[in-house]
Amino acid sequence: MKRIFAAALGLVFLSLTACRQEKTSLKEITATQININDGIESDAKITEYIKPYKDNIDKQMDSVISYSSYSISKSDGEFNTAIGNMMADAVYEMASPVFKKRTGQQLDAVLLNHGGIRSPLGKGPITMRTAFEIMPFENSIVVVELSGEKIKEMFDYLKRGKAHPISHMQLIIDKNHNIKKATIGGKPIVDTETYFIATNDYLQQGGDGMVFLGDPISLEVLDYKVRSVLIDYFNKHDTIAPVRDDRFIKQ
Repeated sequence: MKRIFAAALGLVFLSLTACRQEKTSLKEITATQININDGIESDAKITEYIKPYKDNIDKQMDSVISYSSYSISKSDGEFNTAIGNMMADAVYEMASPVFKKRTGQQLDAVLLNHGGIRSPLGKGPITMRTAFEIMPFENSIVVVELSGEKIKEMFDYLKRGKAHPISHMQLIIDKNHNIKKATIGGKPIVDTETYFIATNDYLQQGGDGMVFLGDPISLEVLDYKVRSVLIDYFNKHDTIAPVRDDRFIKQ
């Protein structure tokens, strides 16, 4: 592919040079699309050159960093799942000290999105590759400061019933999806107070229709990818055994 690209650049350069020598202006450039697929033979020299780097990356990606006691997936529960709870709790645990050090403020809760979980967590060894499979996106953690009114909008959104991962908040709804209880840090929401909620940049920008995150009182970008949070969390805990609980339930 590199040789094709280099050849194409060479042809363009020769064409421009010829035009300059003949004191004529370039009228048209034509191009041909080259599809990159499995039909293109690999270059043995390039493959040999990158092999040591690939082997080193594969070794790091496949090194065991933790262990999962059982298999879990995002389809295991209607309102909260063990893997979603793990991800939200991991963000709270790993991002809280970063946020505290930068701002002097305490993180109140975490909100992620159900669709951001891209792979189940199987029973057995956990590797760095596992974190990439669960979270292949480049989403990073941001902390939004929301008014009590915006927090109530958040709970109104969540009561629809999707198992979006949450941490340090609780939502209980009745059979008609009316809110019976909504708390952060075990306390009812106060309209005159503000709350620091960790989420990802995709959601903060309105992803999944979470528009209540879009115009916060303040915004702190942690420069901490969700995937890096998972890797750090797995490195910190030698055994992972999350469970479904009562953080979001229907009575």
